[in-house]
Amino acid sequence: MMTMHLDQARLLLDFGLVVLIWMVQLLIYPSFKYFSPSALLKWHKRYTFYMALIVMPLMLGQFVIYAIQLYLEYSIFNVFGMLVVITLWLSTFLQFVPLHQNISNDSFSENTLKLLVSRNWIRVVLWSGLFVWSCIEF
Repeated sequence: MMTMHLDQARLLLDFGLVVLIWMVQLLIYPSFKYFSPSALLKWHKRYTFYMALIVMPLMLGQFVIYAIQLYLEYSIFNVFGMLVVITLWLSTFLQFVPLHQNISNDSFSENTLKLLVSRNWIRVVLWSGLFVWSCIEF
């Protein structure tokens, strides 16, 4: 019974993150280039605050669910899923947080905005793949 609830929670979190990352990739990051530098600076501070309120509980919940499932059952799915989640955390905090800090510190260029879009494809692929595999495993 508990395993079924964990599977359902995992699927919901994976779905939420895949929807969010596609919105970021197709709508949010590309829109940054349409702001003037001063407007982007102003908007970005608000954006990052509210985005963190949405993203962090989802990412933390996903990490916790995968960790619990790995603890309860050592399987290829659980090991691979946890590795993907850890990779996503590393990518987010080592690549994207610094890029966003550059924007927040007003030390960004057009290249910074391009890097957000181009580098984000790896997170799109990883979260999408994890969701699809999670659906298959469900």
